[in-house]
Amino acid sequence: MLLSDFLKIKILAKHNGMLYALAIILGCICGYADFMLPISDFISSIFIKIFKCMSLPIIAVAVIASISQQSGNIQLKQIGKHTLLYTVGTTVIASSVACILYLLISPANITSAVSGNPIDAIQNGKYANYVLSIIPSNILSPFLEHNVMGALFIGIVIGIAVRHMPINESRSLNIFFKMIQGLFLIIIGWVVKALPLALFGFISIAIGQLKNGTNLQGLGGYLAVVLLSNVVQGIFVLPIFLWAHKINPLATLKAMLSALSVAFFSKSSVGTLPITMETAENNLKVSREISRFAFPLCTAINMNGCAAFIFTTVIYVMQNNGIESNLFTLLQWIFISTIAAIGNAGVPMGCFFLSMSLLISMDISIDILWLILPFYAIIDMVETSLNVWSDCCVVKVIDKKFRIGEKSSANWGK
Repeated sequence: MLLSDFLKIKILAKHNGMLYALAIILGCICGYADFMLPISDFISSIFIKIFKCMSLPIIAVAVIASISQQSGNIQLKQIGKHTLLYTVGTTVIASSVACILYLLISPANITSAVSGNPIDAIQNGKYANYVLSIIPSNILSPFLEHNVMGALFIGIVIGIAVRHMPINESRSLNIFFKMIQGLFLIIIGWVVKALPLALFGFISIAIGQLKNGTNLQGLGGYLAVVLLSNVVQGIFVLPIFLWAHKINPLATLKAMLSALSVAFFSKSSVGTLPITMETAENNLKVSREISRFAFPLCTAINMNGCAAFIFTTVIYVMQNNGIESNLFTLLQWIFISTIAAIGNAGVPMGCFFLSMSLLISMDISIDILWLILPFYAIIDMVETSLNVWSDCCVVKVIDKKFRIGEKSSANWGK
């Protein structure tokens, strides 16, 4: 089963890679033809509207479905609490690592001869108003005004309220929200299939900007921050987390290598979930009860790579639009990127859509995102692998902690 699924993922990845390559080539060609730019702009505008329309409902429903997950089993409730603690902790660390690397590398701006006046969101009060609007005055206003953090706030409150309802009612509501989430994921799947067309439009616009004087000098620094954040989290932070619980990191990595490979090629932690659970149960000897409960929860809320990407991307785009980030702003965005990543759907391009939504909600120009998009395929592969690797580490620690009669060093050196 694992081999056949892996081969299918590789074939699908090859097919998608050819479509993306074709879209990039055609976009580059059409970007030099001025008469094609209005068509490219029209295509880009359509997809931006689709992203804006779908992103907030998906985020809110995902948060509600994750937080409201309830179980009558006392041990499973304890497992859920520890899973939430570990996933939030590792996600905060991932966002903090991105912050430190951003300050150390300090990527330069992308300059453009055709860019408009810088947006000084701080002087105009937009950023302050954005922070205040996290608590909405109307339950529908975050969705009408595209206020991502307001929608997240409502999702968190509703999710917690559902958990405090009687068990039967809580389970029914959780099933309802999961069904709605599944519906949105199907629609997003359609959008992802049409993404090569969107990529063509975005690349054409980006090439048109390059032709008119855009300088990409600072893009290398931005990409370095994103990729190094994932590398540091995966190679240093998570292995230390395993060592602290007396679990051999190399043995764990070797046991989960097939699942991580599928995650890399599929770019979807949700799509990889069945293989991840099977591999953990067979190779890591994680108990079936813990695996079937903790892995879905981790897949929904444990987004180390996404948090690092959201933090770095939002700060970098803000910087390019003339918005300076002081220490207080950076600390705020560590928190915001963590919460936003927890609400992200584990599907391809999920982090990109979410970062776009955060920026749009603050009225910040997202033109730079189209210059980042051609590189996102590789970023998405690395992020997804990190997310699944983090899931494996958390679930292995949970399994060791709650396995009845297990000795403290049972897994050491395996």
